[in-house]
Amino acid sequence: MHQYEVFVFIICLAAAFSYINHRFIRWTPTIGIMSLSLGASVVLVVSAKAFPEHSSALISIITSIDFHRLLIDGMLGFMLFAGSIHIKAGELKNELVPIIALSTVGVVISTFFIGSLLYLLLGLFHLDIAYIHCLLFAALISPTDPIAVLSILKQAGLKKSMELKIAGESLFNDGVAVVVFLTILEVSQKGPGNFSGTDVALLLLREAGGGLLFGALLGYAGYYLVRSIDKYEIEVLISIALVMGGYMVANKIGTSGPLAMVVAGIITGNKGRGDTLSESNRYHFNKFWELVDEVLNAVLFLLMGFEMVVVKLNGLIVVIAITCVLLVLLARWVSVALPVLVLKARMKFERHAIAILTWGGLRGGLSIALALSLPAGNYKDLFVSITYTIVIFSIIVQGLTIGPVYKRLTQSK
Repeated sequence: MHQYEVFVFIICLAAAFSYINHRFIRWTPTIGIMSLSLGASVVLVVSAKAFPEHSSALISIITSIDFHRLLIDGMLGFMLFAGSIHIKAGELKNELVPIIALSTVGVVISTFFIGSLLYLLLGLFHLDIAYIHCLLFAALISPTDPIAVLSILKQAGLKKSMELKIAGESLFNDGVAVVVFLTILEVSQKGPGNFSGTDVALLLLREAGGGLLFGALLGYAGYYLVRSIDKYEIEVLISIALVMGGYMVANKIGTSGPLAMVVAGIITGNKGRGDTLSESNRYHFNKFWELVDEVLNAVLFLLMGFEMVVVKLNGLIVVIAITCVLLVLLARWVSVALPVLVLKARMKFERHAIAILTWGGLRGGLSIALALSLPAGNYKDLFVSITYTIVIFSIIVQGLTIGPVYKRLTQSK
Protein backbone atom coordinates (compact mmCIF):
# COMPACT_ATOMS: atom_id res chain seq x y z
CA MET A 1 0.00 0.00 0.00
CA HIS A 2 1.26 3.47 -0.91
CA GLN A 3 2.10 5.99 1.81
CA TYR A 4 -0.76 8.26 0.76
CA GLU A 5 -3.25 5.42 1.16
CA VAL A 6 -1.86 4.67 4.63
CA PHE A 7 -2.24 8.36 5.50
CA VAL A 8 -5.87 8.34 4.29
CA PHE A 9 -6.53 5.20 6.36
CA ILE A 10 -5.14 6.83 9.51
CA ILE A 11 -7.05 10.11 9.07
CA CYS A 12 -10.35 8.37 8.35
CA LEU A 13 -10.03 6.12 11.40
CA ALA A 14 -9.00 9.07 13.60
CA ALA A 15 -12.06 11.00 12.43
CA ALA A 16 -14.37 8.01 13.00
CA PHE A 17 -13.03 7.28 16.50
CA SER A 18 -13.12 10.97 17.42
CA TYR A 19 -16.78 11.11 16.43
CA ILE A 20 -17.67 7.92 18.33
CA ASN A 21 -15.88 9.15 21.45
CA HIS A 22 -17.44 12.63 21.34
CA ARG A 23 -20.93 11.34 20.52
CA PHE A 24 -21.18 8.33 22.81
CA ILE A 25 -18.24 7.77 25.20
CA ARG A 26 -17.38 11.39 26.09
CA TRP A 27 -13.96 10.70 27.59
CA THR A 28 -11.00 13.02 27.14
CA PRO A 29 -10.43 12.78 23.34
CA THR A 30 -6.94 11.29 23.54
CA ILE A 31 -7.99 8.62 26.05
CA GLY A 32 -11.19 7.80 24.16
CA ILE A 33 -9.45 7.50 20.79
CA MET A 34 -6.64 5.35 22.16
CA SER A 35 -9.10 3.09 24.00
CA LEU A 36 -11.10 2.57 20.81
CA SER A 37 -8.01 1.79 18.75
CA LEU A 38 -6.75 -0.50 21.52
CA GLY A 39 -10.07 -2.37 21.41
CA ALA A 40 -9.86 -2.56 17.63
CA SER A 41 -6.33 -3.97 17.97
CA VAL A 42 -7.56 -6.72 20.30
CA VAL A 43 -10.29 -7.65 17.83
CA LEU A 44 -7.75 -7.58 15.00
CA VAL A 45 -5.26 -9.81 16.83
CA VAL A 46 -7.98 -12.32 17.73
CA SER A 47 -9.48 -12.31 14.24
CA ALA A 48 -6.02 -12.76 12.70
CA LYS A 49 -5.84 -16.19 14.30
CA ALA A 50 -9.37 -17.19 13.30
CA PHE A 51 -9.55 -15.48 9.89
CA PRO A 52 -5.97 -14.72 8.79
CA GLU A 53 -6.93 -14.10 5.17
CA HIS A 54 -9.27 -11.22 6.15
CA SER A 55 -7.05 -9.56 8.76
CA SER A 56 -3.66 -9.72 7.07
CA ALA A 57 -4.25 -6.57 4.99
CA LEU A 58 -5.08 -4.40 8.01
CA ILE A 59 -2.20 -5.81 10.04
CA SER A 60 0.11 -5.16 7.11
CA ILE A 61 -0.96 -1.49 7.02
CA ILE A 62 -0.36 -1.05 10.75
CA THR A 63 3.03 -2.80 10.79
CA SER A 64 4.18 -0.76 7.78
CA ILE A 65 3.95 2.47 9.83
CA ASP A 66 7.29 3.51 11.30
CA PHE A 67 5.95 4.83 14.60
CA HIS A 68 9.35 6.00 15.87
CA ARG A 69 10.17 8.01 12.76
CA LEU A 70 6.64 9.40 12.42
CA LEU A 71 6.59 10.70 16.00
CA ILE A 72 10.20 11.70 16.61
CA ASP A 73 10.97 13.13 13.16
CA GLY A 74 7.51 14.27 12.10
CA MET A 75 4.91 15.02 14.76
CA LEU A 76 6.84 15.76 17.94
CA GLY A 77 8.15 19.18 16.93
CA PHE A 78 4.67 20.41 15.97
CA MET A 79 3.07 19.08 19.14
CA LEU A 80 5.69 20.51 21.49
CA PHE A 81 5.53 23.90 19.79
CA ALA A 82 1.71 23.90 19.86
CA GLY A 83 1.72 22.98 23.56
CA SER A 84 4.38 25.44 24.67
CA ILE A 85 2.95 28.58 22.98
CA HIS A 86 0.17 28.59 25.61
CA ILE A 87 2.58 28.69 28.57
CA LYS A 88 2.94 32.18 30.06
CA ALA A 89 6.55 33.11 30.75
CA GLY A 90 5.72 35.01 33.95
CA GLU A 91 3.91 32.03 35.46
CA LEU A 92 6.63 29.65 34.24
CA LYS A 93 9.29 31.77 35.95
CA ASN A 94 7.52 31.34 39.30
CA GLU A 95 7.65 27.54 38.96
CA LEU A 96 11.01 27.32 37.17
CA VAL A 97 13.03 25.89 40.07
CA PRO A 98 10.81 22.84 40.72
CA ILE A 99 10.36 22.31 36.96
CA ILE A 100 14.13 22.23 36.38
CA ALA A 101 14.67 19.99 39.41
CA LEU A 102 12.03 17.48 38.34
CA SER A 103 13.06 17.46 34.68
CA THR A 104 16.78 16.95 35.39
CA VAL A 105 17.54 15.51 38.82
CA GLY A 106 14.21 13.68 38.85
CA VAL A 107 14.91 11.98 35.51
CA VAL A 108 18.38 10.87 36.61
CA ILE A 109 17.08 9.51 39.94
CA SER A 110 14.27 7.67 38.16
CA THR A 111 16.64 6.21 35.55
CA PHE A 112 19.01 4.64 38.06
CA PHE A 113 16.21 3.59 40.43
CA ILE A 114 14.22 1.80 37.71
CA GLY A 115 17.33 0.37 36.03
CA SER A 116 18.66 -1.13 39.26
CA LEU A 117 15.35 -2.64 40.41
CA LEU A 118 14.59 -3.97 36.91
CA TYR A 119 17.99 -5.68 36.80
CA LEU A 120 17.20 -7.41 40.11
CA LEU A 121 13.66 -8.28 38.95
CA LEU A 122 14.83 -9.85 35.69
CA GLY A 123 17.41 -11.84 37.63
CA LEU A 124 14.60 -13.39 39.69
CA PHE A 125 13.10 -14.66 36.43
CA HIS A 126 16.51 -15.94 35.27
CA LEU A 127 16.66 -13.45 32.39
CA ASP A 128 20.25 -12.54 31.64
CA ILE A 129 20.04 -8.90 30.52
CA ALA A 130 22.98 -6.59 31.16
CA TYR A 131 22.62 -3.77 33.68
CA ILE A 132 23.42 -1.16 30.99
CA HIS A 133 20.43 -2.37 28.97
CA CYS A 134 18.20 -2.09 32.04
CA LEU A 135 19.38 1.52 32.41
CA LEU A 136 18.57 2.06 28.73
CA PHE A 137 14.99 0.97 29.34
CA ALA A 138 14.83 3.11 32.49
CA ALA A 139 15.93 6.18 30.51
CA LEU A 140 13.14 5.78 27.96
CA ILE A 141 10.39 5.13 30.51
CA SER A 142 11.43 7.82 33.04
CA PRO A 143 10.24 10.99 31.27
CA THR A 144 6.65 12.10 31.63
CA ASP A 145 5.26 12.59 28.16
CA PRO A 146 4.34 16.20 27.23
CA ILE A 147 1.80 15.16 24.61
CA ALA A 148 -0.13 12.89 26.96
CA VAL A 149 0.16 15.29 29.89
CA LEU A 150 -0.89 18.47 28.07
CA SER A 151 -3.88 16.90 26.35
CA ILE A 152 -5.24 15.31 29.55
CA LEU A 153 -4.50 18.18 31.96
CA LYS A 154 -6.82 20.47 29.97
CA GLN A 155 -9.82 18.70 31.48
CA ALA A 156 -8.39 17.56 34.83
CA GLY A 157 -9.30 20.73 36.74
CA LEU A 158 -5.97 21.11 38.58
CA LYS A 159 -4.90 24.30 40.31
CA LYS A 160 -2.96 26.49 37.87
CA SER A 161 0.37 26.29 39.73
CA MET A 162 0.15 22.50 39.97
CA GLU A 163 -0.86 22.16 36.32
CA LEU A 164 2.09 24.34 35.32
CA LYS A 165 4.55 22.22 37.33
CA ILE A 166 3.38 19.01 35.66
CA ALA A 167 3.13 20.53 32.18
CA GLY A 168 6.44 22.41 32.43
CA GLU A 169 8.27 19.35 33.68
CA SER A 170 6.87 17.20 30.88
CA LEU A 171 7.87 19.74 28.21
CA PHE A 172 11.47 19.99 29.37
CA ASN A 173 12.21 16.50 30.67
CA ASP A 174 11.65 14.71 27.38
CA GLY A 175 14.61 16.58 25.92
CA VAL A 176 16.73 15.75 28.98
CA ALA A 177 15.58 12.12 28.89
CA VAL A 178 16.46 11.77 25.20
CA VAL A 179 19.97 13.03 26.01
CA VAL A 180 20.26 10.50 28.85
CA PHE A 181 18.88 7.77 26.57
CA LEU A 182 21.33 8.57 23.77
CA THR A 183 24.23 8.69 26.22
CA ILE A 184 23.42 5.28 27.71
CA LEU A 185 22.83 3.88 24.21
CA GLU A 186 26.28 5.02 23.10
CA VAL A 187 27.85 3.55 26.25
CA SER A 188 26.08 0.22 25.62
CA GLN A 189 27.29 0.14 22.02
CA LYS A 190 30.87 1.34 22.55
CA GLY A 191 31.43 -0.17 25.98
CA PRO A 192 31.91 1.73 29.28
CA GLY A 193 35.69 1.74 28.83
CA ASN A 194 35.42 3.76 25.61
CA PHE A 195 33.13 6.47 26.99
CA SER A 196 34.46 8.96 29.53
CA GLY A 197 32.80 11.49 31.81
CA THR A 198 34.02 14.24 29.49
CA ASP A 199 32.20 12.60 26.58
CA VAL A 200 28.98 12.55 28.61
CA ALA A 201 29.38 16.22 29.58
CA LEU A 202 30.05 17.27 25.98
CA LEU A 203 27.07 15.31 24.71
CA LEU A 204 24.84 16.88 27.36
CA LEU A 205 26.15 20.37 26.56
CA ARG A 206 25.65 19.90 22.83
CA GLU A 207 22.22 18.31 23.00
CA ALA A 208 20.57 20.13 25.91
CA GLY A 209 22.47 23.42 26.00
CA GLY A 210 22.59 23.66 22.22
CA GLY A 211 18.88 22.88 21.97
CA LEU A 212 17.94 25.62 24.44
CA LEU A 213 20.15 28.18 22.68
CA PHE A 214 19.03 27.23 19.20
CA GLY A 215 15.38 27.34 20.28
CA ALA A 216 15.86 30.88 21.61
CA LEU A 217 17.42 31.94 18.31
CA LEU A 218 14.50 30.42 16.40
CA GLY A 219 11.93 32.07 18.64
CA TYR A 220 13.41 35.54 18.33
CA ALA A 221 14.01 35.15 14.58
CA GLY A 222 10.33 34.31 14.14
CA TYR A 223 9.38 37.23 16.39
CA TYR A 224 11.32 39.79 14.32
CA LEU A 225 9.91 38.43 11.07
CA VAL A 226 6.30 38.46 12.28
CA ARG A 227 6.70 41.93 13.79
CA SER A 228 7.36 43.42 10.36
CA ILE A 229 4.10 42.26 8.74
CA ASP A 230 0.36 42.25 9.42
CA LYS A 231 -1.06 39.27 7.53
CA TYR A 232 -2.02 36.20 9.52
CA GLU A 233 -1.61 33.73 6.64
CA ILE A 234 2.08 34.63 6.35
CA GLU A 235 2.50 34.72 10.14
CA VAL A 236 1.14 31.17 10.38
CA LEU A 237 3.34 30.08 7.47
CA ILE A 238 6.41 31.52 9.21
CA SER A 239 5.56 29.56 12.37
CA ILE A 240 5.22 26.33 10.35
CA ALA A 241 8.58 26.96 8.69
CA LEU A 242 10.10 27.71 12.10
CA VAL A 243 8.95 24.33 13.42
CA MET A 244 9.76 22.21 10.38
CA GLY A 245 13.01 23.89 9.39
CA GLY A 246 14.16 24.48 12.96
CA TYR A 247 13.55 20.89 14.05
CA MET A 248 15.36 19.52 11.00
CA VAL A 249 18.35 21.84 11.46
CA ALA A 250 18.53 21.03 15.19
CA ASN A 251 18.82 17.33 14.39
CA LYS A 252 21.41 17.99 11.67
CA ILE A 253 23.70 19.98 13.98
CA GLY A 254 23.32 17.51 16.87
CA THR A 255 21.23 19.58 19.28
CA SER A 256 17.94 18.61 20.92
CA GLY A 257 15.06 19.31 18.55
CA PRO A 258 12.41 18.82 21.29
CA LEU A 259 14.05 21.34 23.63
CA ALA A 260 14.49 23.80 20.75
CA MET A 261 10.77 23.57 19.92
CA VAL A 262 9.75 24.11 23.54
CA VAL A 263 11.86 27.25 23.89
CA ALA A 264 10.84 28.57 20.45
CA GLY A 265 7.19 27.95 21.33
CA ILE A 266 7.41 29.76 24.67
CA ILE A 267 9.06 32.80 23.04
CA THR A 268 6.55 32.80 20.19
CA GLY A 269 3.62 32.48 22.58
CA ASN A 270 4.78 35.31 24.82
CA LYS A 271 6.70 37.77 22.64
CA GLY A 272 5.70 37.06 19.07
CA ARG A 273 2.04 36.21 19.58
CA GLY A 274 1.52 38.66 22.43
CA ASP A 275 3.36 41.79 21.30
CA THR A 276 3.13 41.79 17.52
CA LEU A 277 -0.12 40.17 16.37
CA SER A 278 -3.34 42.12 16.06
CA GLU A 279 -6.37 40.75 17.90
CA SER A 280 -7.78 39.25 14.69
CA ASN A 281 -4.46 37.74 13.65
CA ARG A 282 -3.89 36.37 17.15
CA TYR A 283 -7.27 34.64 16.99
CA HIS A 284 -6.46 32.96 13.66
CA PHE A 285 -2.94 32.04 14.84
CA ASN A 286 -4.26 30.43 18.03
CA LYS A 287 -7.02 28.55 16.22
CA PHE A 288 -4.58 27.17 13.66
CA TRP A 289 -2.22 25.74 16.28
CA GLU A 290 -5.09 24.45 18.39
CA LEU A 291 -6.34 22.58 15.32
CA VAL A 292 -2.86 21.18 14.59
CA ASP A 293 -2.58 20.03 18.20
CA GLU A 294 -6.01 18.34 18.19
CA VAL A 295 -5.51 16.57 14.85
CA LEU A 296 -2.02 15.30 15.66
CA ASN A 297 -3.15 14.17 19.12
CA ALA A 298 -5.97 12.17 17.54
CA VAL A 299 -3.57 10.56 15.06
CA LEU A 300 -0.92 9.84 17.68
CA PHE A 301 -3.22 8.18 20.19
CA LEU A 302 -4.91 6.20 17.43
CA LEU A 303 -1.52 4.81 16.39
CA MET A 304 -0.53 4.14 20.00
CA GLY A 305 -3.59 1.93 20.40
CA PHE A 306 -2.82 0.07 17.19
CA GLU A 307 0.80 -0.54 18.22
CA MET A 308 -0.57 -3.45 20.26
CA VAL A 309 -0.51 -5.42 17.01
CA VAL A 310 3.32 -5.41 17.03
CA VAL A 311 3.67 -6.10 20.77
CA LYS A 312 4.67 -9.66 21.63
CA LEU A 313 3.12 -10.92 24.85
CA ASN A 314 3.25 -14.17 26.78
CA GLY A 315 2.55 -15.14 30.39
CA LEU A 316 6.05 -14.30 31.65
CA ILE A 317 6.16 -10.93 29.91
CA VAL A 318 2.72 -10.00 31.26
CA VAL A 319 3.83 -10.75 34.84
CA ILE A 320 7.04 -8.75 34.42
CA ALA A 321 5.19 -5.86 32.73
CA ILE A 322 2.56 -5.60 35.48
CA THR A 323 5.31 -5.66 38.11
CA CYS A 324 7.11 -2.91 36.21
CA VAL A 325 3.98 -0.72 36.32
CA LEU A 326 4.27 -0.73 40.11
CA LEU A 327 8.04 -0.28 39.91
CA VAL A 328 7.73 2.79 37.68
CA LEU A 329 5.11 4.35 39.97
CA LEU A 330 7.44 3.79 42.95
CA ALA A 331 10.34 5.33 41.01
CA ARG A 332 8.18 8.31 40.09
CA TRP A 333 7.31 8.84 43.75
CA VAL A 334 10.97 8.68 44.80
CA SER A 335 12.15 10.97 41.97
CA VAL A 336 9.47 13.53 42.90
CA ALA A 337 9.72 13.25 46.69
CA LEU A 338 13.48 13.83 46.95
CA PRO A 339 13.60 17.13 44.99
CA VAL A 340 10.35 18.42 46.54
CA LEU A 341 11.47 17.69 50.11
CA VAL A 342 14.76 19.50 49.46
CA LEU A 343 13.06 22.50 47.82
CA LYS A 344 10.40 22.80 50.54
CA ALA A 345 13.00 24.45 52.75
CA ARG A 346 13.05 27.51 50.47
CA MET A 347 9.72 27.54 48.60
CA LYS A 348 6.09 26.65 49.11
CA PHE A 349 4.39 23.64 47.52
CA GLU A 350 0.71 22.76 47.31
CA ARG A 351 -0.77 20.26 49.76
CA HIS A 352 -0.22 16.66 48.65
CA ALA A 353 2.13 17.93 45.90
CA ILE A 354 4.20 14.72 45.91
CA ALA A 355 1.15 12.47 45.48
CA ILE A 356 -0.37 14.65 42.75
CA LEU A 357 2.90 15.01 40.84
CA THR A 358 3.45 11.26 41.12
CA TRP A 359 0.02 10.31 39.78
CA GLY A 360 0.06 13.09 37.17
CA GLY A 361 3.34 11.91 35.63
CA LEU A 362 1.92 10.20 32.55
CA ARG A 363 3.97 8.16 30.11
CA GLY A 364 3.08 8.26 26.42
CA GLY A 365 4.12 7.96 22.81
CA LEU A 366 7.66 9.22 23.37
CA SER A 367 8.50 6.18 25.50
CA ILE A 368 7.02 3.80 22.91
CA ALA A 369 8.94 5.51 20.10
CA LEU A 370 12.23 5.26 21.99
CA ALA A 371 11.56 1.61 22.83
CA LEU A 372 10.91 0.84 19.17
CA SER A 373 14.20 2.55 18.27
CA LEU A 374 16.23 0.13 20.41
CA PRO A 375 18.73 -2.00 18.46
CA ALA A 376 17.44 -5.42 17.47
CA GLY A 377 18.37 -7.96 20.13
CA ASN A 378 17.06 -10.40 22.64
CA TYR A 379 15.91 -7.63 25.01
CA LYS A 380 14.09 -5.33 22.56
CA ASP A 381 10.80 -7.26 22.35
CA LEU A 382 10.66 -7.52 26.15
CA PHE A 383 11.29 -3.80 26.67
CA VAL A 384 8.76 -2.80 23.98
CA SER A 385 6.11 -4.98 25.64
CA ILE A 386 6.84 -3.59 29.11
CA THR A 387 6.84 -0.03 27.80
CA TYR A 388 3.53 -0.51 26.04
CA THR A 389 1.90 -1.96 29.17
CA ILE A 390 3.12 0.95 31.31
CA VAL A 391 1.94 3.54 28.79
CA ILE A 392 -1.52 1.98 28.46
CA PHE A 393 -1.91 1.91 32.25
CA SER A 394 -0.58 5.44 32.57
CA ILE A 395 -2.87 7.05 30.01
CA ILE A 396 -6.07 5.12 30.66
CA VAL A 397 -5.94 4.56 34.45
CA GLN A 398 -3.94 7.60 35.59
CA GLY A 399 -5.33 9.83 32.85
CA LEU A 400 -8.95 9.06 33.72
CA THR A 401 -8.41 9.43 37.46
CA ILE A 402 -5.99 12.35 37.86
CA GLY A 403 -8.90 14.83 38.15
CA PRO A 404 -10.83 12.84 40.79
CA VAL A 405 -7.61 12.00 42.68
CA TYR A 406 -6.66 15.68 42.76
CA LYS A 407 -10.11 16.73 44.01
CA ARG A 408 -10.16 14.06 46.71
CA LEU A 409 -6.69 14.96 47.97
CA THR A 410 -7.26 18.71 47.99
CA GLN A 411 -10.65 18.39 49.71
CA SER A 412 -9.33 16.10 52.44
CA LYS A 413 -8.16 17.62 55.71
